[in-house]
Amino acid sequence: MTYATQQNLIDRFGEEELIQLTDRTNTGDIDAAVVNKALNDADAQINGYLVGRYTLPLATPVPEILERLACDIARYSLYEFKPIEIVAIRYRDALDSLREVSKGRADLGISSTDNQPASKSLAQISSTTPVFRRSESDGFI
Repeated sequence: MTYATQQNLIDRFGEEELIQLTDRTNTGDIDAAVVNKALNDADAQINGYLVGRYTLPLATPVPEILERLACDIARYSLYEFKPIEIVAIRYRDALDSLREVSKGRADLGISSTDNQPASKSLAQISSTTPVFRRSESDGFI
């Protein structure tokens, strides 16, 4: 499941920008393989933040916020060299938003119980009676 599509990128940033960022062989067209790689990388990065709070993959439809964040992350990764300032700012903002979601301070607006965390319990450690107890030790000589 992907959070954004090539068409979402075109709608947000324009076809001309995508051609400039992906046309590495000078065909004058968007290179779909380059776009798909950037979108897949964005999905993986987003999932890294969501995995602790939601059961993945998320049920459809994808929350709008994830589409926007995926587009901003993918756009940033399409720049081979230093991205322009607004692209870098939007990328940092996207990561900040994902950190807030992962910490439980922000919500994706998903009401379905299918996408709630599997468990909120923490790991527990138990052991048997210790072999060496302080009360039974006479110290060291």
